[in-house]
Amino acid sequence: MSKYLNYLVVLCLAGFITACTQQLSNPPAEGFNSTDSDSKAIAIADEVMEAMGGRQAWDATRYLSWNFFGSRIHHWDKKTGDVRIESAKDNYTLLMNIHTMKGKLKKDGELVTHPDSLSKYMEKGKSAWINDAYWLVMPFKLKDSGVTLKYKGEGKTEAGEDSDILELTFKGVGDTPDNKYDVYVDKNTRLVNQWAFYPKYDDPEPRFLTPWAAYKKHGAIMLSSDRGKYQLTDIEAPAEMAEAIFKAF
Repeated sequence: MSKYLNYLVVLCLAGFITACTQQLSNPPAEGFNSTDSDSKAIAIADEVMEAMGGRQAWDATRYLSWNFFGSRIHHWDKKTGDVRIESAKDNYTLLMNIHTMKGKLKKDGELVTHPDSLSKYMEKGKSAWINDAYWLVMPFKLKDSGVTLKYKGEGKTEAGEDSDILELTFKGVGDTPDNKYDVYVDKNTRLVNQWAFYPKYDDPEPRFLTPWAAYKKHGAIMLSSDRGKYQLTDIEAPAEMAEAIFKAF
């Protein structure tokens, strides 16, 4: 083989490797419905991930904490699945692992040890965590297990921002798999700037629509706090978090 042909082969291989690397820079979670999702929606989801700081930054972010609408305070260790949930409304503090569903509970100032009560609050706590975390980190989860993404076209948010609209549906995951979201992605920033929530995927109109605004960098990732009349506060993504947060009341 001539030197020229060798050179072409090297170039082709380099291009192939680059293309594969770009494609795998934000790989889908196992169980993501790639078959029924369309390629444009997937490409936009990858752009959102990049605008939020990138997949590497998201994977490297271990700890998150936030106050959900003044109702619940969360601390989350993404690596271990340990969470601390403090509910002002229901007056409890729950220390648990969302994978093992084991932990301990303090309710109304008293340690709860009865197995049935503990089990009830573990389920309640995980459901609260699923909901509250999704309001914070949904843009990082556009290619999660059980998700199907469709491109719905272009549109404007209520604030008048030109956007691409993704339809996000679920199958066999979460507490409410019949839900549907329309996720608006800003044409310029590629950040999510609005979502519309449908309790059922075939509902003609959304139950609510809120902005995703007030983005700020926390650690290596971007997070939004403003949901219109709802606000996520005290958002942090620290490099370290004391072990006692997840182990001691």
